[in-house]
Amino acid sequence: MKNFIPFMGLLFLCLNSASAQENWSSNRPDGHAPITVMGDHYHGKGEVMFSYRFMPMYMKGMLQSSNEVGDETVFQDYMAAPQEMNMNMHMLGAMYAVSDKVTLMTMLNYTSNEMKLRSKMGANFTTESSGFNDISIAGLVKLMNRERQSIHATVGLSLPVGNISQKDDTPMMTDAVLAYPMQMGSGTFDPTLGLTYLGQSDTFSWGLQPKFKFRIGENNENYSLGNRFDAVAWGAVKASDLISFSTSLSYFNTGKIDGEDTRLHKMMMPLFDAQNSGRSELDLGIGSNLYISTGALKNLRFGVEVKIPVYQDVNGLQMKNKLNGMLGLQYSFATQD
Repeated sequence: MKNFIPFMGLLFLCLNSASAQENWSSNRPDGHAPITVMGDHYHGKGEVMFSYRFMPMYMKGMLQSSNEVGDETVFQDYMAAPQEMNMNMHMLGAMYAVSDKVTLMTMLNYTSNEMKLRSKMGANFTTESSGFNDISIAGLVKLMNRERQSIHATVGLSLPVGNISQKDDTPMMTDAVLAYPMQMGSGTFDPTLGLTYLGQSDTFSWGLQPKFKFRIGENNENYSLGNRFDAVAWGAVKASDLISFSTSLSYFNTGKIDGEDTRLHKMMMPLFDAQNSGRSELDLGIGSNLYISTGALKNLRFGVEVKIPVYQDVNGLQMKNKLNGMLGLQYSFATQD
């Protein structure tokens, strides 16, 4: 909870900064946060929004704490060293406002992973995994909307439908269970609590969102992923009624895995070892939103953001994040009473 205090302080500073007597509005290009921010806005009663996002992520090399290390360090304790990893995630979302106070949200993701590795004997090989991830459901509760500022709470739950028994062939074993980062889910029910603050002026907008995800119990393989804290702050400029440009700083801290998957042979490679889990990271994001407010495509949005890590600190030996981004489409409309 100590991570929450600085962000609450920043939130209340922002609350005192605006003086306009209008409500915050989403009907402008910067009326939504950068596309990487989930649950950033709510809707009016009866409104529905569907979204599609595509998120690629690229990792290369290894870190020990915050320092880059080579294969020779990995081979001191393990038989194989990860070289690169590519993750591609497709995200389908839906939002429905049951009232002006409460908006319901759900998201279903499909992920494909590819990891390239090198054995201690010099053999290169690749493992792959793919499948649907855990399903998330949430309620967004409006707490305030006045003077061009808005606050809402998020209460959610992740349902463990993602496969945690992804397998592939390796030079050492046929049909081997893959590393923790190559699995599709957590195997546990994971509550989420969050708070989002939004502010606007005629030309600028800004926001802040801290969020916590907690793991409940252990999964069927006798481990649980670490709890996760996320916080993102962003600012955007409305360049016109069509387009806006944004920048963001996003931070996350993930705890170590509790327990271990006994199907994994820890000496084979670092990401089989639960001690090599948990990390902190700060990312810088640059993005843009395009919003169509009239015509046949009214209320269609297109968003893009690219994020570059500026700080990483890991437990043990883990892969280094190099780059991630997101493209997305959002379309909202009102249902008939």
